[in-house]
Amino acid sequence: MSGVGKKVADVAFKASKSIDWDGMAKMIVTDEARKEFSSLRRAFEEVNSTLQTKFSQEPEPIDWEYYRKGLGSRIVDSYKEYYDSVEIPKFVDKTTPEYKPKFDALLVELKEAEQKSLKESERLEKEIADVQDLKKKLSTMTADEYFEKHPELKKKFDDEIRNDYWGY
Repeated sequence: MSGVGKKVADVAFKASKSIDWDGMAKMIVTDEARKEFSSLRRAFEEVNSTLQTKFSQEPEPIDWEYYRKGLGSRIVDSYKEYYDSVEIPKFVDKTTPEYKPKFDALLVELKEAEQKSLKESERLEKEIADVQDLKKKLSTMTADEYFEKHPELKKKFDDEIRNDYWGY
């Protein structure tokens, strides 16, 4: 099949090659999100498969001579004339231009959210490492060593002692 159907199938095929499903799956945290993601992936693959099988193949040409032998020349010529006169209208895509800017804006928003998420993840991993390190050292750590790592707490405690505030 030529035309729009073939183009749609080609675009869907290329899109499926550029999607990092495994990479996205690793980022999912909750079970509900995993279920939704697997449902999305399954639906995408079904649609893509349908597009590949239905629209990527050319239809078999009609063997008019075979039918002329069995039915007669006059009726087959009549059908052939009607068949040739059928014009399939070209598909005019009015939807893509409407949603392309919205989709592009969502992609930009997605990239920003991804960067923000990566920064937050990095910060949390550092914080986890610090807490684990503190947990290991806590039993042998002195107050001075702790306050060295947390000067803001030392200042707070010193201010409370200086102001004679003992938390009562």
